[in-house]
Amino acid sequence: MKLYNYFRSSASYRVRIALQLKGLPYDYLPVHIAKGDHRKDDYAAVSANMLVPMLETDEGERLSQSMAIIEYLDEKHPTPALLPADAVGRARVRALAQSIACEIHPLNNLRVLKYLVRELKIDEEAKNTWYQHWVREGLEAFERQLSQLPPSTYCYGDTPTLADCCLVPQIFNGRRFKVNFDGLPRTMAAFEACMALEAFQKAQPSACPDNEP
Repeated sequence: MKLYNYFRSSASYRVRIALQLKGLPYDYLPVHIAKGDHRKDDYAAVSANMLVPMLETDEGERLSQSMAIIEYLDEKHPTPALLPADAVGRARVRALAQSIACEIHPLNNLRVLKYLVRELKIDEEAKNTWYQHWVREGLEAFERQLSQLPPSTYCYGDTPTLADCCLVPQIFNGRRFKVNFDGLPRTMAAFEACMALEAFQKAQPSACPDNEP
């Protein structure tokens, strides 16, 4: 398999975690979105939406969107499972994952932040305030969801799931923008439990070959 991705991309990071958890080898193909590599003709010929990540399977199929890619990997390589066996459990995990992937991340990804600065002329401090506000508000909602679930080591249960694949990259990026994580005990406990695992450590941005200072 080949994974077109960017080391700081939260969506790319999610897929790297899933690949590591499942022990699946892949070729790491960097696409530097901060420099606009995703908009160049050679990548546009590979990725219709010109976004990362994009997974090329062993059969040559090209898959986009991190959540779809991870669920594909989970169906194709079911052990260890990233979704619970029961329908309610799967719905709970998907809801947690989508709270980050659909509610928090879209407001704060790189192209949105660049639009705020370049088109709306927002200064750096205001941009960071925007980021901190929406991430904090989203994580507070995430914490409320966790508080209604039974105690667990990770976001849901005692093994990492799709929800953890989404949570860890969001916390990493939140740290870069100095988001306040106080008062989020279940959320941060799940994050720390994940980061104690080798798979999460190997997937983090500092371990990527295109990592830059």
